[in-house]
Amino acid sequence: MGRVTERRRVVRVRGGAAGVRPDTLVTEEPLEIRLNGKPLAITMRTPGDDFALAVGFLVSEGVLAEASDVRAVTYCEGATDEGANTYNVVNVQLAPSVPVPDITLERNVYTTSSCGLCGKASLDAVRTATRFPGLAADPVRIPAEVLAVLPDRLRAAQKVFDRTGGLHAAGLFSADGELLDLREDVGRHNAVDKIIGRALQAGRLPLAGAVLLVSGRASFELAQKAVMAGLPVLAAVSAPSSLAVDLALESGLTLVGFLRGGDMNIYAGEERISLPAG
Repeated sequence: MGRVTERRRVVRVRGGAAGVRPDTLVTEEPLEIRLNGKPLAITMRTPGDDFALAVGFLVSEGVLAEASDVRAVTYCEGATDEGANTYNVVNVQLAPSVPVPDITLERNVYTTSSCGLCGKASLDAVRTATRFPGLAADPVRIPAEVLAVLPDRLRAAQKVFDRTGGLHAAGLFSADGELLDLREDVGRHNAVDKIIGRALQAGRLPLAGAVLLVSGRASFELAQKAVMAGLPVLAAVSAPSSLAVDLALESGLTLVGFLRGGDMNIYAGEERISLPAG
């Protein structure tokens, strides 16, 4: 299994003086996801929680909804010409009762650490019908002051970020602000898939009553992943995209951006946020 961090030589310039020293960097390696033995997607990720990443990705694609949908998840042996296991190819074997989606060149996905949608035929391809359609009816309410402290709690729990400064994070919180799970990855979308995959493995989907907080911005893809997992609230420390707002409004997702200190912008679903008087 690849390491989460690696050491590299760097010339460091500080205060006009230069020196050579080792630096700790986050590892980035490709992960190929196969479905019933057939290649489906390649994502650039930080090694770790690979099985959760694979099944979380399939939840986002509408293939999986519960742990019993999965027969097995394994690393593929003989991934190189020499027959070695690189731990960079994962196969998800569906349960016999789960329909196998049509895997075509048009559906094949290449996702990078900066853009999870690269290679999609169109945005229409990711408007997959959720298996948890009751999102708009989720009654959860969250005080604004609870939302305000979540970024600090997320940051305090980022162990690898402290060593590298090069990772995104996704945190799953309860409505009263308890941190339920946290995953780090070079790709924000991968961190979210790891959160969702771990929830599926634990039999906790849909994630009703929970809050998903992501470092950085809230893209359409992250909003789609939240909807597919039955998450009622998505918050980000930076801006959402216009399509993310459109999807939130259509689906009943509460979408919060620019969550910094006590400030925030609520783009959709403000009825779930208990706001201060005035």
